[in-house]
Amino acid sequence: MTGSEASPSFRLAYVPGVTPTKWVRTWNERLPDVPLTLIAMSAAEASDVLLGGGADAGFVRLPIDRTDLSAIPLYTETTVVVIPKDHIASAVDEVSAEDLADDVVLHPLDDTLEWERRPGLPAIERPATTADAVELVAAGVGLLVVPQSLARLHHRKDLTYRPVSDAPESRIALSWPQDKTTELVEEFIGIVRGRTVNSTRGRAPTPAQPKTKRPDTGGAQRKPTAGKSAGKSAGKSPRGGSGGPKGGKRGESRRRS
Repeated sequence: MTGSEASPSFRLAYVPGVTPTKWVRTWNERLPDVPLTLIAMSAAEASDVLLGGGADAGFVRLPIDRTDLSAIPLYTETTVVVIPKDHIASAVDEVSAEDLADDVVLHPLDDTLEWERRPGLPAIERPATTADAVELVAAGVGLLVVPQSLARLHHRKDLTYRPVSDAPESRIALSWPQDKTTELVEEFIGIVRGRTVNSTRGRAPTPAQPKTKRPDTGGAQRKPTAGKSAGKSAGKSPRGGSGGPKGGKRGESRRRS
């Protein structure tokens, strides 16, 4: 038995915009003796963190190189444009990429959206991070197109956002090294996929309690009670045959007349 098997733990990495709270809560309920450690990572370094052993599994933004990594797509995010509150686009519910043609649209180095042709006018320099780009939007330098979760993460009172109808979408996936699909990784996959604690793919299911079998009473339930039997017998005798006491007196009276 190795040291990791003797004292198991699980390290879960996640990129900005992902909130793993509900899955961590379920993990703590099901495996209270296996501590789970959260590790924040940028989208750009996700593959290196997982392949380098920095985490057992992680929530990443697709695409990633699947040569050595497994990935289960989980959900797709709406893409939005972050704008100042006084921008003309704030007056509508949704915009298109063409609507941004005359605006400078920032393209941070950590952007993961895959555009065939990026909207708007290019900035002189690319911001290093999405957080830096948001600061530039607030300063009036340009606009920023990002997954909605990142717009919420970097929310500011002087900024708002609107969906971009024809923008590429961002997909979130659970990923882990292919050659390290451990029992704990399988356990977390089951949690993310919503398997119950008794699932055959998760931990050993709790043995089902045997059902209590009712005693076989046969025809006992249909057996009439003593009172009912007595009543039937008593009611049959006085009206049954013609040889009762009353029948005898009638016959004698007729013979005398």
